[in-house]
Amino acid sequence: METILYEVSDGIAHLTLNRPDVLNSINPQMIDDIRSAVASFAKDRTARVLLLTGNGRAFCSGADLATGVVDDNDGMTTGQRVAHGMKIGFNPLVLELAEVPKPVISAVNGITAGGGVGLALSADIVVAARSAYFMQVFGPKLALIPDMGCTWFVPRLVGRARARALAFLGNKLSAEMAADWGLILDCVDDDKLMDHALVYARKLADGPPNAFGEIKKALTLSETNSLSEQLDYERDTQGMLGDHPNFKEGVVSFLKKKQPEFTA
Repeated sequence: METILYEVSDGIAHLTLNRPDVLNSINPQMIDDIRSAVASFAKDRTARVLLLTGNGRAFCSGADLATGVVDDNDGMTTGQRVAHGMKIGFNPLVLELAEVPKPVISAVNGITAGGGVGLALSADIVVAARSAYFMQVFGPKLALIPDMGCTWFVPRLVGRARARALAFLGNKLSAEMAADWGLILDCVDDDKLMDHALVYARKLADGPPNAFGEIKKALTLSETNSLSEQLDYERDTQGMLGDHPNFKEGVVSFLKKKQPEFTA
């Protein structure tokens, strides 16, 4: 693919944003390429976890504003063009990453700005290099609201006060502070980032893929369910998972004090 690198090795799918000359900014082709890779990952029974990172000194600097967003030769207003691009590209991309029924890890290697923040936070686990930072430039720089899920992810992760300050001020949030605030899981030295992310990826790749998909779904539903509704959902899902061979394998392995060998 033109804008990304994608390969599957030993149960781990590696997706690398590959437009380093423009800080891995997102153009329509990159959206298509990422969505194609995520679809392939979803269908590939040999791929149990997706590891997302960027090539060069940026993870992702957000939308590529040089791709004609303010052109007026298609009969749309600029605002209509922006909204249309979100409807057919950016928003489905975020949803497909967030909802793919397998674990996703973001290894944030550098500059992460604008929609790149939402892209990173679409993952289930986010780790970052110490030199990386997160910056929401939408409001102060572009007179827009944060998008690609930033208005959904960020308040839930860091709270109202911090989310509003980040959105209004557009300040850089260092990886170290992002970890302290709970926006991401870990901040590690730059040269240890990929090894650190791969430890998580390896553990997830060796885990029970059927249960991980259900964990993602349950945690998402908990955002809107009442406690009673969530308890009912947990009951029904445990009943379904309890009939899968992976549960028996887990119980037997636990009692025998050995590492379980889960199947897809």
